[in-house]
Amino acid sequence: MIDPSILKKQRTVLMVFSVLIILTAVIGLGMGYSSVSYSRIFPTIFGEGTFKEEFVLFSIRLPRIVMTMLAGMALAVSGSILQGITRNDLADPGIIGINSGAGAAVAIFFLFFPVEAGVFVYMLPAAAFFGALITAVFIYIFSYQKSVGLQPVRLVLVGVGFSMALSGVMVVLISSAEREKVAFIANWLAGSIWGTDWPYIMAVLPWLVVLIPFTLYKANRINLLALSDSVSVGVGLSIEKERLILLLAAVALAASAVSVTGAIAFIGLMAPHLAKSLVGPRNQVYLPVAILIGGWLLLLADTIGRNLAPPEGIPAGIMAALIGAPYFVYLLLRKV
Repeated sequence: MIDPSILKKQRTVLMVFSVLIILTAVIGLGMGYSSVSYSRIFPTIFGEGTFKEEFVLFSIRLPRIVMTMLAGMALAVSGSILQGITRNDLADPGIIGINSGAGAAVAIFFLFFPVEAGVFVYMLPAAAFFGALITAVFIYIFSYQKSVGLQPVRLVLVGVGFSMALSGVMVVLISSAEREKVAFIANWLAGSIWGTDWPYIMAVLPWLVVLIPFTLYKANRINLLALSDSVSVGVGLSIEKERLILLLAAVALAASAVSVTGAIAFIGLMAPHLAKSLVGPRNQVYLPVAILIGGWLLLLADTIGRNLAPPEGIPAGIMAALIGAPYFVYLLLRKV
């Protein structure tokens, strides 16, 4: 039974972050290299804008904003799952190497498996998932000891090692690639939101529509997995089976996000922590809050980044790292 006061607080926090997302999105719609007057945004949305205004909003700004929010939400849920099943507050798909695995797979797919543009859009999340899954399996194997089970600190260290190794693989791939393809991979590594067309959104959306409700459904299982193994077994939970299923969900969410946004780290770390600090550690309560916080954080990072140095801007991944790296150090020092 969840305390009614906590549920009331959750509703308030959800409302606050919903408003923040809307405000940030509206600000982002008007700002950019081709600015649109704020007084013209809503008339344009309702079909009363000029061709230029409609093109800027519907073909450039709006799909980028939607994609950024979806990616941030996916990374937040992925980070929440990883922190729960590993019992490690420092777990994040970007920090422990899962995003790097997805990136290496995306680069290999992009460089060596030329396909038609229409097919490429939908194959990209699948390729990213394959690479992230292989990476996650190896990280899990090297972090697991039969006598003590999964070791949280070792998981982070092994994940960081894999992340660095895969970054080296990406450098090797870049050195052997054509010039125009190098630019794509470099943008991906920097965390530049590049999949900003509606087809990319339609390719990623099904993954989120299925996996986010699935994670919310599994929220109580994640609560139990965050406890000791003896407690989880005592209530009849199949630990390894549930861990594996939820790990697959976390990997798929992270891969679907980074396949179109690039190497985004720290969103999956910060969003769950901020949500827990606001409404408490129960997954049923904080997961919906983390989803909105993740969407807002990445949207904010991208909105600030693309307007700091127009027309190219600063990649959202770099802005997220500028915010998240000090927070990671703070959490690390607190754990020590």
